[in-house]
Amino acid sequence: MTLNEMRSLLESRGIQLTKSLGQNFLHDGNQLRRIVTAADLQPSDRVLEVGPGLGPLTELLLARAASVLAIEKDARLVAVLRERFARALSGAGPGSLELLEADALRWVEEHRRDWSGWKLVANLPYSVASPLMVELAEAPIPPERMVVTLQAEVVHRIAAPTDGDDYGILTLLLGLRYQVREWFNIRRGCFHPVPDVDSACISLVRRSAPLLDAAGSDVFTRLVKRAFSERRKMMLKLLKTLWPVDDLQEAFRQVGISPTERAEKVPLEGFVALARILGPPGAPQVPSSGPEAGERPA
Repeated sequence: MTLNEMRSLLESRGIQLTKSLGQNFLHDGNQLRRIVTAADLQPSDRVLEVGPGLGPLTELLLARAASVLAIEKDARLVAVLRERFARALSGAGPGSLELLEADALRWVEEHRRDWSGWKLVANLPYSVASPLMVELAEAPIPPERMVVTLQAEVVHRIAAPTDGDDYGILTLLLGLRYQVREWFNIRRGCFHPVPDVDSACISLVRRSAPLLDAAGSDVFTRLVKRAFSERRKMMLKLLKTLWPVDDLQEAFRQVGISPTERAEKVPLEGFVALARILGPPGAPQVPSSGPEAGERPA
């Protein structure tokens, strides 16, 4: 779908795009194909697309994947999509399409599921992008890959190195289950209407083996959120509101973290090791030894 086709369709339907819904539609064919390439779609893949808009990306996804589940909040756009993809909705196209009119974040929260065999490929509405990705990452089994267009500053936070200005909660909550494969910038002129912010596409691949089990992941989340609740404060002082200070000091010693360290200096592996040693807040500390918990992570 070219920019002229997009404008013409919107005008013919009398659709005024809504800024509050993050309706900036990617129309550049080269960038759309680049996103699909990053998704490495296979004929058996099932794809979750959030915020399909007028469907320029949907069209490419249907040609490559077995099925697409598209979630669109705007009823006006759902009507357009039902007309454009009538054959795929009926199962007659090369790929099958399921189209839901719903708030995607709320839907994902209410439908926790095993996302094995699924990939998230989307030009995400920026207002819900971060919480939606975290919600999917914390699913019992998250999607195999997330290839999403976001605000560039959010991409920088996801891909941030330890001790960088952008390193923080989002880096770690997604990093626990995913590794960054690649990311690339997309210029503002590739969208209609032109957004006020820079954009980028990032590809995240699910780790082959989880770093923590479900219980450990819950501890990790509480640990990370508390440690970064006040970035400039020493991490141990913040965490002692959840764990006994003696347990914290011993855990820090085992992992090789200074008691005066701030959270932004601690790598993902350090938080994983702390979560293993400390356990849930209020639970007795379980003595541990060996490289998994007792040695400084590489």
